[in-house]
Amino acid sequence: MKQHLEVETKFSVSESTQIPHLEAIADVDHIDHTEIHHLSAVYFDTADLRLTRAKITLRRRTGGNDDGWHIKFPGSIGRREVQAPLDGEGATENTPPRELLGHVRAMIQGRELLPIAQVENERHMSYLADSEGTVIAEFCDDHVSTVSHLPGGIRKQWREWEFELVDGTREEEAIMTLLQSAQSILTSAGAFVSKSPSKLVSALDDSINHAPQPPQMAQLDKNDPARGVLSAIATNAHKIAEYDPRVRADEYDSVHQMRVATRELRSHLQTFEGILGGEDYLNLEKELKVLANILGRARDAEVVEERLSNLIDTEVGDSIEDETKQELLQDLGAEYQREHERVVRALDNDRYTDLLQSLEKLLVDPPLVVEIPEPEETVSEIDPQSVEADAPDLEALDEEYSPGTSALEEAPQEVKKVDATLVLLEHLDKAHVKLVKLEKKARSQWDDLAIPMLEREENFHNVRKAAKKLRYSAEAVGKATSVDTKKLYKACSSLQSVLGDYQDAITSRDELLRRSQAARRQNRDTFAYGVLYQHEQTLSREYLTGYSDAFKSVEKAYEKLAEITAKRAQKNKRA
Repeated sequence: MKQHLEVETKFSVSESTQIPHLEAIADVDHIDHTEIHHLSAVYFDTADLRLTRAKITLRRRTGGNDDGWHIKFPGSIGRREVQAPLDGEGATENTPPRELLGHVRAMIQGRELLPIAQVENERHMSYLADSEGTVIAEFCDDHVSTVSHLPGGIRKQWREWEFELVDGTREEEAIMTLLQSAQSILTSAGAFVSKSPSKLVSALDDSINHAPQPPQMAQLDKNDPARGVLSAIATNAHKIAEYDPRVRADEYDSVHQMRVATRELRSHLQTFEGILGGEDYLNLEKELKVLANILGRARDAEVVEERLSNLIDTEVGDSIEDETKQELLQDLGAEYQREHERVVRALDNDRYTDLLQSLEKLLVDPPLVVEIPEPEETVSEIDPQSVEADAPDLEALDEEYSPGTSALEEAPQEVKKVDATLVLLEHLDKAHVKLVKLEKKARSQWDDLAIPMLEREENFHNVRKAAKKLRYSAEAVGKATSVDTKKLYKACSSLQSVLGDYQDAITSRDELLRRSQAARRQNRDTFAYGVLYQHEQTLSREYLTGYSDAFKSVEKAYEKLAEITAKRAQKNKRA
């Protein structure tokens, strides 16, 4: 598969508009050559247009220089395009290649893809070159005819211009200069910047309103904290789907961000337990843990590779032979690639699709927990003789029995929603208690030489995980209630950052030890591993110097929330 960044501007023009002098555009010296292509594209989407609504397009196109299956994703500058050949593995005329389909798996979640529009285009393409003869942009004069396959769809024809940069990796300032110059020249010739983001949207036009809507998140009362709960869950669920194609494409930091979203979502589900519940809800939390662990292995490999590459380049490179450097970096890169491939296999698994569908189901039909009050009537003392005298004829009952309606069914007990704010604050308190307990253990055992160093280091790793849990809980409370948790969230983030740097150094150090032992067994030189090991060991201790102040900030921030928690609990008891 191929992928590139597509940076372009579209213009609406009439049939009579003349193409201006294109050499007037900044950096354009001459027209290298011009080609004419007859392009035919069929666009695909789910019945409820999940891709189109997310500004993602999937098409099968023939007739140009890039025949094949294409997916375009929105971006801050331009659109990321992924391409696959027409005859890719698993491809048919109406089915994308399996590998390409993976890039939208999180969006379609196993749903059938249907043809939604066809676009025919006679394209007159001019390749624009700079003074050195390098083609830097393409100008397309498109004569388009389309038909929408949606209910109410019609045939349409129009003309438009496209100005697209050939090198989508230019600096942002250079990109904007070239695009602005092109826009000025083309609009002066009578063109207008197109209001439509794509040919597909123009082709669908009003017929898009005839397609069914995807299931919508449950609409709860705006004053109901459970509404904030669903909003928080939805945010992270959308992040997972958003980062899915980026992880597959191995974009920088994508594994990290998807892992963060997965862990945060799992923590939110734990925090929201008591507001939401049920067997499916608990199983969802377990499935998120599995996904987070798979992402975690790839992220750990990525961190080690980045840290050691940076150390070799900036700190200890002169102490290590070039051959050893290259060997180590190649090994680390290969380790990350293996873990990344493992992640992609997991994302292609039906188990992952089931996870995404379960998240959608939760948001559409949330399993809200309700309270069933205890019966108010008390049981009086029973006279055994009275019971015996009033006892029914069991044989007669057995003969004449038929299902009926009990008194309880006739008068169902009133149910009410749980106090969502109280539940959230209780989770927050539990997370804080756990953090304090683990911090006390880590601090008290740090100087105890009778305890193995690995165990003492693990104590601080546990503190970090507890700080992360408290941070997620604080965020959940802040999103779902009127309680201001920003200071606590910020303090937890700072503590987590300190301990995160510490843990990264420990992880890198331990990986170096493992690799040095393997090198020794192969009778290879291990000096470089020792140099890097000691450097990471020293850094890990330096990172801990900010630990004490960071933890005190968490305690100070939490004290301001403790009073709110206590007041809420007292109010609930009185009620």
